[in-house]
Formats: sequence, C-alpha cells, structure tokens
Amino acid sequence: MNRVIVVTGGGRGIGAATCRLAARHGYAVCVNYRRDRLAAESLVTEMQASGTRAIAVAADAGIETDVKRLFATVDELLGPIAALVNNAGILEAQMRVDAMDAARLNRIFATNVVGAFLCAREAVRRMSTKYGGGGGSIVNVSSAAARLGSPGEYVDYAASKGAIDTLTTGLALEVAEEGIRVNAVRPGFIYTELHANGGEPDRVERVKNQVPMKRGGSPEEVAHAILWLLSDLASFTTGAFCRRGRREIDIQTRGRGEVARRPTRLSQRSSPPSQHRPFRAEWSELAMADLAGRLILLSGSALGGDGLLLLLVRGCGLLLFLFGRFIDGFR
Repeated sequence: MNRVIVVTGGGRGIGAATCRLAARHGYAVCVNYRRDRLAAESLVTEMQASGTRAIAVAADAGIETDVKRLFATVDELLGPIAALVNNAGILEAQMRVDAMDAARLNRIFATNVVGAFLCAREAVRRMSTKYGGGGGSIVNVSSAAARLGSPGEYVDYAASKGAIDTLTTGLALEVAEEGIRVNAVRPGFIYTELHANGGEPDRVERVKNQVPMKRGGSPEEVAHAILWLLSDLASFTTGAFCRRGRREIDIQTRGRGEVARRPTRLSQRSSPPSQHRPFRAEWSELAMADLAGRLILLSGSALGGDGLLLLLVRGCGLLLFLFGRFIDGFR
C-alpha cells in the first residue's frame, strides 16, 4: 500500500509542487484546499492519470471541525497517514503594524498558526507509537520572513512563521521517541501567487537581488527540500530548518535533544545537508575559562605587592581571560 501524505494548501504554489513530487515518489496524496476547488480537482485528475491514488478535500485549516473532517476523510478514503506537510498559509495587503487591526491579525494567525497546530495534532494522534501508530514525518512550511521580520510589509505574517519555527522545535522534541520526525523549510523569495495577496504580484522581481543567486526560487525547488525531509534519507534528522535561497542554511539535528546550527555560504555547499556535520559551541568551557581568568586576576590583586609571584599570577589570569574571549569569538 502507498504511504499517505496530506498537504494543506495543496492546490497551488509550493503545495501543488509538493503534491506532484510526492505522487512521483509513490505517495497516495490528499490535496487540501480552502476555496479554489477547480485548481485542486485539476491537480488530482492529473495525478490520477499517472496512476496515483489522490483526493481533494476542502477544509479551512483554521477551523477545528474542518480539520477533524479532513483527517477523517483521509482515514476513510486513503488509509493511515504517514506524512503531513503543513503548507497552508495566508498574508494580506502590505502595511505597517500601526495600521493593522485585530480582525486581520486573527485571520493571519488562525490559518498560519492555529491551523498548523490543529493539523499537527491530528497527525500525531494517528502516527505516534504512543497511540498505536507506525510513526511518520511532518514538514512545516515556514518562511525566511520569520528571521527577517518583513518590516513595512507584513510583520504579522512574519510573526506567524516565527511561531511555526517554535512549533517545529518543540514538537520535534516532544514526539521524537514516538516515531515521528518534525522538520521545516524556510523558503526565501519564491515565485508563487501569494505575493499578489499582499498587493505586489511582482515582488520577487523587486527583491531578487538580495539573494546570492540573484534570482527567485521556484515552488519545485522548495518541494524537493520537503520531500527530502520526508524521506528515509533524512531518517536521523528532526528539529531541522532548511532555508532555500538565502545566505545560510541550518544544519540538521542528528538524533540530539537540541537543534544544531551552523551558518554556511550556499556557494560552499557542495554536498547535501545530510553530509554536513552539525556544529555545537561548547560555550560552558569558554565561560569557565573566562571566569577562572577573572578570579585569578582578583586574587592576584588581593595579594598586594609588586613581587614576581604577583606578576606570574596576574599573567596567568590574563592569559586565561584572553583565551576565553578569543575562542568565544568563533561561536
């Protein structure tokens, strides 16, 4: 039987590209959509024509009853879920924070944050070995905006994606022993219809020079990262953030209880993320060296006098202090 994947917001953009690629990887696909029935059903027809089991299910990710119905439909028509892509997200017209009202904020956070939590909850209840499930994988679609803030455009959207980052980290640690891996992608400037909702359909053209490659990304490029994180190639990876099109990537956690990161220039990345070693700054030793240096300096001052012993004590303290500061600069 095919593994079953649910992609929220799957009718267009990154979601549609993910559905198509998942079908090629042998998944049975549930295309979730909120309004654009025609796009979702057209995609399902396309996948079915190539032999993929696929369904389209209308559901608003921000409404709990809709989410419950979505997953119950998948249970009935496709079988046990093995993968979830939390992709559904919205943004609204570009504006400053001082022009936003509560209604707008509630709409953004209902879909982008509450929806992701609800879908993750339903997926965990089905995948977790704690509930008799066979395990699985969740990939959350965040955004580079979570790190950049999107000032003057949509700080609310950026904040909602920051919440997705926290969900990814917390849930990854929460269910790691229950057979579920939780990771995220942080796309940069991608050519999708989402920018039109913000009032600037050609936004990627305006900002693409901020990307080292001097171009925007395609939904398919993001989809490949998502499918890699879902695959067995990433079987020892959880709590990871894969950034697409920006100056850094975050190196995946390797079976640890913490998220490990190392900034890396994209031009230096000649191998897939799985081949990079995670970096972990042992700052506790650095802090101890710093503290030891300070204490020896203080004790040397307390001795008084200008003798050789005082000079040696102060010299050792200074060297330890400088060593701690020097190494700390590489963290």
